[in-house]
Amino acid sequence: MNLEARTVAAMIHIYCRAHHGAAQDLCADCAGLLAYAQERIFKCPFGIDKPVCSQCTVHCYQPEQRERIKVVMRYAGPRMLWRHPLLAIRHLYRSRYFGGRSK
Repeated sequence: MNLEARTVAAMIHIYCRAHHGAAQDLCADCAGLLAYAQERIFKCPFGIDKPVCSQCTVHCYQPEQRERIKVVMRYAGPRMLWRHPLLAIRHLYRSRYFGGRSK
């Protein structure tokens, strides 16, 4: 699993644990969102140069799924520094210094 997919998975796990009480496994809704998000990441037309989603020019998520992932990211984003500091710092670094692209 690439780092972008790991970051999204970590965020969804943080959100699900806090909102749905899932200790280890995700609830059905969050598992579906994770599967959808990973599919979109792996099918990204930018490939290895994929920008972070917030800076992408192509919105590949359906509107309903986009709103769901935004809610998850708004909640889990600030908490990533405590739970997954390396993933969070890497994401912030990519967002700021590479215009969201992988390097």
